[in-house]
Amino acid sequence: MSEATPRPDVVDRIERAFAARGWRVFDYQREVWRAQAAGGSGLIHAPTGTGKTLAAWLGLLADPQRIDEGLSVLWITPMRALATDTTAGLQAACRDVGVDWNIEMRTGDTASHVRARQRRKLPNALVTTPESASLLLSYADLVPALSKLRAVVVDEWHELLGSKRGVQTELVLSRLRALSPELKTWGLSATLGNLDQAMRTLLGPSRSGRCISADVDKRVVIETLLPDVAERFPWAGHMGLGQVPRVIEAIRRAKTSLLFINTRSQAERWFERLTAVDDPPLKVALHHGSLDPALRAAAEDGLRQGTLDAVVATSSLDLGVDFTPVDQVIQIGGPKGIARLLQRAGRSGHRPGQVSRIVCVPTQAIEIAEFAAAREAAAAGTVEARVPLTHALDVLAQHIVTLALSGCVSAAEIRREIAATHAYAALDDTSWNWVMDFVTRGGSALAAYPQYRKVAEDADGRLHVPDATLARRHRMAIGTISADPQVRVSFVRGGSLGTVEESFVSRLKPGDSFVFAGRKLTFVRVRDMVAHVKAGGGGTQVPRWMGGRMPLSSELSERMLRLFAQSDAGGTARDPGTRAEMAALAPLLEIQSRWSALPLPGTLLVERTRSREGEHLYCYPFAGRHVHEGLSALVAWRLSQKRRASFVFSVNDYGFELLSRELPELDADEIRALFSPQDFDADLVASINAAEMARRRFREIARIAGLVFEGHPGQRKTMRQVQASSGLIFDTLTRYDPENLLTQQALREALDHLLDARRLRATAGRLYAAPIDLRHTDRLTPLAFPLWAERLSSQRLTSEDWRTRIERMLESLEIAAGGTPGPPMPPPLDPPVAASRTKPASETRRRRRPRRLRL
Repeated sequence: MSEATPRPDVVDRIERAFAARGWRVFDYQREVWRAQAAGGSGLIHAPTGTGKTLAAWLGLLADPQRIDEGLSVLWITPMRALATDTTAGLQAACRDVGVDWNIEMRTGDTASHVRARQRRKLPNALVTTPESASLLLSYADLVPALSKLRAVVVDEWHELLGSKRGVQTELVLSRLRALSPELKTWGLSATLGNLDQAMRTLLGPSRSGRCISADVDKRVVIETLLPDVAERFPWAGHMGLGQVPRVIEAIRRAKTSLLFINTRSQAERWFERLTAVDDPPLKVALHHGSLDPALRAAAEDGLRQGTLDAVVATSSLDLGVDFTPVDQVIQIGGPKGIARLLQRAGRSGHRPGQVSRIVCVPTQAIEIAEFAAAREAAAAGTVEARVPLTHALDVLAQHIVTLALSGCVSAAEIRREIAATHAYAALDDTSWNWVMDFVTRGGSALAAYPQYRKVAEDADGRLHVPDATLARRHRMAIGTISADPQVRVSFVRGGSLGTVEESFVSRLKPGDSFVFAGRKLTFVRVRDMVAHVKAGGGGTQVPRWMGGRMPLSSELSERMLRLFAQSDAGGTARDPGTRAEMAALAPLLEIQSRWSALPLPGTLLVERTRSREGEHLYCYPFAGRHVHEGLSALVAWRLSQKRRASFVFSVNDYGFELLSRELPELDADEIRALFSPQDFDADLVASINAAEMARRRFREIARIAGLVFEGHPGQRKTMRQVQASSGLIFDTLTRYDPENLLTQQALREALDHLLDARRLRATAGRLYAAPIDLRHTDRLTPLAFPLWAERLSSQRLTSEDWRTRIERMLESLEIAAGGTPGPPMPPPLDPPVAASRTKPASETRRRRRPRRLRL
């Protein structure tokens, strides 16, 4: 890097603009500006609300080599929702420092005439998404402008890292660096544990850079709304709605509150309860990713203007958007991760020097320990790492076709460019040649079909796409990395509300009612992937979205176990908030310790008990629900090798249950052997329906790699049609091309995505080396009860109401425990039947079958 310094006149205007707002320039911001002036690249790591956006942007405006003609800066944001706010913020900063730059955005929502104008003349700075940035590379007429690009900023890099969209961003950066060798690359991140790896992934393994962390002490206040009496036998069937009165009090104490809820269905439920408040009523809006953009924009405007008391949101408002009036964040339910809690806390006090405040609301008692552990971890500076992806061949195939559309690049050039990325630095020649064969002739199994011969090579070695129809389809499909099969919900007379999963709509019949977008709706019909509804209805069911449940992170679970160990040893926490939380949890921990034992670090607690259903085995690895899904299947499989049996299992973030009519006798060593690393992968694949998992996962891979086309706008295929098309291709490739790398990738991704295979292997290895604390219990313990209740509520096997059975079990456990009982069960949320009509018990029994492993 050179020794150039930022332009003094621009820096002076920056300092005056900061002073007018009562701000000061932080040392880390000046350090970023000096590094940018010297031509450097790197990663800026700073807490939310401490000015990292201004650090990256103002330094580019103060660059002594700044060029005011043509496209100079490309700003990549992970979400379309952030693009509008980001564009406005960058424009305001330009006005403050007197730089007359034209700043525009380009996303999938940008009007076609605006995109056409931008192709003729790009602005000085363009705010875009990874998908739209990739699309820019497909146009030959934009190559000269992109060759003059000075800098790329990747906002919220931690959100892209570890996903295929992150890999897509790496590939875009590799191409831009090839076009503009002096390109500066800067990433922004707020909460990340593996900063060096994140920077190497952003810049490429062979490029040097600087990781600049903020020297700012951002104060975060974490408060927990503790119930008067914590449950001694908790379960996760009621979403914490018993805490609604306390949450209302907290909302009324603040000016504007932002309520974060972990799933969209729970957000709908909480919004419904809060809007029913009167005397006086609350001004509340709803915001999640499935709502229509107009509804989301209205909620965001209400936050900015301070006209709302609260907004109920999911992760759709986790990132980057600046809502100055928000002075309080409320987290409903366990955070599941330290970084997530801190990220959400930063939505309040989103200005340098202000305090971020988050109020935590446990929905069941064990989540009190989650909040206590998160506070301890945050104080110690511990946050989770994001592991970057590698070897995603579907994304690579899409990228090759995208570059071939420009007609300006050869296969050898692409090979050199991707070798400089973290995602494909270790890609061997065999895999590269396979991908090239796939995009040029469809591979060995599909070579006879012209639609799979997408790329051809010119006489001079340049790649191109000879078929105009294939080129048009590919440009439409570039954004499918983040696509999900959705059905739009609209009123019969017009007006869109948002989208729900097609699987939910497929279960509805005309006249069924449900709650969505904070409204009670009645289903009329579905046509052309649009569900037509009318207002009103008496139903209470809420759509369920896949992937809504986030697993407990390893760092947070380890902190929870440390708190249990401290309690078991009679110690107390230093932090007064943590002491209060552990005191509220003490009755539960006392019963767990008296009837069995507390789970402790480095030890696996296993409980064995008998009931009228059979024999139960409860294990508590505290490794998150995805890992427990895999472990329960693996353990059931290995037990079945000792004795033929059928198992039913249930899981949560803290452990898993196996139920069988009769279990073999097991001592501690035999239980430890169930987690043995020997033949681990083979046994894991044998214990699950791996072929079907890979077949379903292949749907996404087929979309990204261009094997299936989902249809033109307004003529989209249904999920069933896409699944049928991709399934047919998967079966064909499996049969006639068993060495196909995409089908192998499908199995690998299915294990990683559904079971968190990397963490699963690490957890099994840890348990195999750990002492086993085997306890034979006379009844369900406080940790076992939620697993038993979740299984029962999900199966509904008998005509006896499942809720009544849980109430009876809870009553018997409370009597056995003695002392002061916990609070009564809250009223039910949903009827036992998904639809609003009354059905006979026999039909209800058949509706949902238990997850049973037949071995």
